[in-house]
Amino acid sequence: MARHIAANFVNLMIVLLVAAGGLFYWAKGEFNNSGPLKSALFVEVPRGGSMSRLAAELEEQGAVSHAMIMRVAANYNGQAEKLKFGNYEIPAGASMAEILNIVTKSTRSVFQYRLTYTIGIKSANLRLEKREGEKFERVAAFASGEELPQEYVALVDAKTPINYRITAAEGATSWQIVEMLNQTDFLGGKVESIPPEGMLAPNTYEVRRGTLVSEVLDQMFSAQKRILAEEWEKRAPNLPFDTPEAALALASIIEKETSVAEERPEVAAVFVNRLNKGMKLQMDSTVEYGLTNGQGFLNRGLRRSELSKKTPYNTYIIDGLPPGPIGNPRRDAIRATLNPNISNNVFFVADGTGGHAFAETLVEHNANVAKWRKIEAEKRRQQQQNSSD
Repeated sequence: MARHIAANFVNLMIVLLVAAGGLFYWAKGEFNNSGPLKSALFVEVPRGGSMSRLAAELEEQGAVSHAMIMRVAANYNGQAEKLKFGNYEIPAGASMAEILNIVTKSTRSVFQYRLTYTIGIKSANLRLEKREGEKFERVAAFASGEELPQEYVALVDAKTPINYRITAAEGATSWQIVEMLNQTDFLGGKVESIPPEGMLAPNTYEVRRGTLVSEVLDQMFSAQKRILAEEWEKRAPNLPFDTPEAALALASIIEKETSVAEERPEVAAVFVNRLNKGMKLQMDSTVEYGLTNGQGFLNRGLRRSELSKKTPYNTYIIDGLPPGPIGNPRRDAIRATLNPNISNNVFFVADGTGGHAFAETLVEHNANVAKWRKIEAEKRRQQQQNSSD
């Protein structure tokens, strides 16, 4: 009997060693083989940046297949502590080994200037900066559609290397992102078709002058597809929806309703509780999307008639979730949707601090609403007093 147990133990150890060996050689191949990046990518390593964060960003932008392999290899090779501050160009198809050499052995990039194009909910703004030592100082700031400042025009005419960055704000609709990308002077090939709502990951993307708008959109789409798949795999049990697409729709509402990271799981809990109880979501943000179809914004409060207007997105009228997202949510909003807090709250209202007050009962909620109305009234009084002074 003892001999039989010993034989089984030896066999198990052999299987485990073979499996470990196979895993090692697979990871080694992933580390040394050509990477998935289709076109060159510019990345910025901030001062004090970590290898862990860089690996995660490179995975999100499609430059490496597995951030964990890059991170473990960097620690094993002693390269994690050798990460250098600067801007770097990652060539198409670069392996993880090559990328680590670039960001740990290369001299700092030659970029003295960078242009950040920020796509917001209502407009897009540009900021031209020049490197001064280890910091960037502003040279010019202007809005999309305005005349290009002479400082920027002179740099372009002189073919001065510029690090171009595109930042897509969380909550912006796919139409807004395409519209703003089409207006840039440094991207090529305008796009007419709009990618699926919710499937463009809000983030900062490094590009080269002449990059096609379609390439930027493909990068955003691939990043969001990967994020959604990763977060869906880690979802909590017993959620009141059973598809990633439904989760994305709810995440886009959460993105619109709060900008406070810490309370997103609680906002998610409110919506999950409402869905479980058969309550309507009743969110103004969905009503506005139904009126604009994500093309522009109202720039005013909703009218009573609009709250009762029937559209597929009016959650004061429809049951459950709208038919799709109402904007592009960030990873944190998706994660909160799929891992909400456990609570009994079904109401929330602004509390005057930028966050929200939550409640389980209508009585509690009405009291919170009354407090908020007093805060609003005091703000209006202060504004009137200041304008009359």
